[in-house]
Amino acid sequence: MAQIGSFTRNGDGVYNGEIRTLTLRVKATIRPVERDHDKAPDHRVSAGGVEFGAGWTKAARETGAEYLSLKLDDPSLPAPIYATLTQGDNGEHKLIWSR
Repeated sequence: MAQIGSFTRNGDGVYNGEIRTLTLRVKATIRPVERDHDKAPDHRVSAGGVEFGAGWTKAARETGAEYLSLKLDDPSLPAPIYATLTQGDNGEHKLIWSR
């Protein structure tokens, strides 16, 4: 697993940061949204006004710590990217890529 981004969370629950991969380097925002059904995402990911991902709030089985499970997809990517946004040090949130 590799860290592909770093975010900070403001008082409204909005995360602002950057996503970096070999083919992608964008400033991104992860915003909470109102869900209209049980399987709808809790968050939307956008960059430059373009939505390219969604996130669901999850809790770790062992510790109960909350994290976001994200799916990022864009025509420039060969396949969707699945990642988790977890609390790091000093208010930083780390975006960790997983296969």
